[in-house]
Amino acid sequence: MSPQSTASAVPSVAASGTKHPEKLSELLERLARESQERITMREIATALDDRSFGAFLLVFALPNLIPLPPGATMVLGLPMIFVAWQVVIGYQKVWLPRAIADYAIDRATFQRMVAKVSPWLRSAENWVRPRNWPLDGAVRERLFGIFALLLAIICVLPIPFGNWLPAFAVAVLGVAHTERDGNCLAVGVLIGFVSIAVATLVITATGALLTMLF
Repeated sequence: MSPQSTASAVPSVAASGTKHPEKLSELLERLARESQERITMREIATALDDRSFGAFLLVFALPNLIPLPPGATMVLGLPMIFVAWQVVIGYQKVWLPRAIADYAIDRATFQRMVAKVSPWLRSAENWVRPRNWPLDGAVRERLFGIFALLLAIICVLPIPFGNWLPAFAVAVLGVAHTERDGNCLAVGVLIGFVSIAVATLVITATGALLTMLF
């Protein structure tokens, strides 16, 4: 999907005619209500077209926050990697390759994802606001991208029970980046470091166990 692509079955925020952009919780709930039997990443991306990279990180973290079949995170984590990588290399707008843009989630699964994250997101929207933002400047923005990229890679790795926490950290970072909230960013970074520590511990323990067995 090119940055100029606008065709979609799902209406965008700008097309909704509202004077102010919808809150993310409201937008996601609307998508869940109005989507067809299957909703593609392209349709979600089009609906979020006027949002920052943070909104895409949040949306692409959502599938990893609900129980899914083994191995699903290896596919569903890829969009986070692509978005974070684009922050690292300095893109100004999210671009999705066709293989990812065409990836579809059935409506029931998408509704479950939204139902799970919406209460948390609504609560977050009550206190998240622009304040203490430390990432002004290209270098700091790219450091943010590197950290998000590391967490996204951990989400893709086949670590038992090791995907939820980094995905949650990416979601918090996404909210912080969208609203330019430095306090929320600090929370996301803290959760991110904890998830990295947990993943490192699991990988180290697994490696030690395999060494003992073989």
